Amino acid sequence: MELQKPILEEMALLRERTPDVNGSVACTVDGLQVACDLEGDRGEQAAALSAALLAMSRRMLTMTGQGTFEETLISGAAGFVAFYAAGPTIVLTVLAGPGANVGLLRLEGRKTAAAVAAVAARQHRTSPW
Repeated sequence: MELQKPILEEMALLRERTPDVNGSVACTVDGLQVACDLEGDRGEQAAALSAALLAMSRRMLTMTGQGTFEETLISGAAGFVAFYAAGPTIVLTVLAGPGANVGLLRLEGRKTAAAVAAVAARQHRTSPW
């Protein structure tokens, strides 16, 4: 089973449930793009930066004793970027426009990350490797 198609389906559902979402990208924890729902060719760069931010966030949580990584939210003048753990091997990055309902973004982002984690877990269980 290939990961890209079912993960893109989950990303499409995220856009349907959350109108402020502009796009998303899923990548491995080492920065390799798995699926991309971003305009243009920014997916690979976003994946690499997502993995770097994940590493920094995990390090900060470990250093401060705050538990395992769940999410990081960046607020900018033109919108938001949210990063979610999607199981142990995938990071889901979600972009939302200015004025986005952050509570809804967090709720739906976590729901989508859980669905992406389930897809990755199914792939891992059925993989011949």
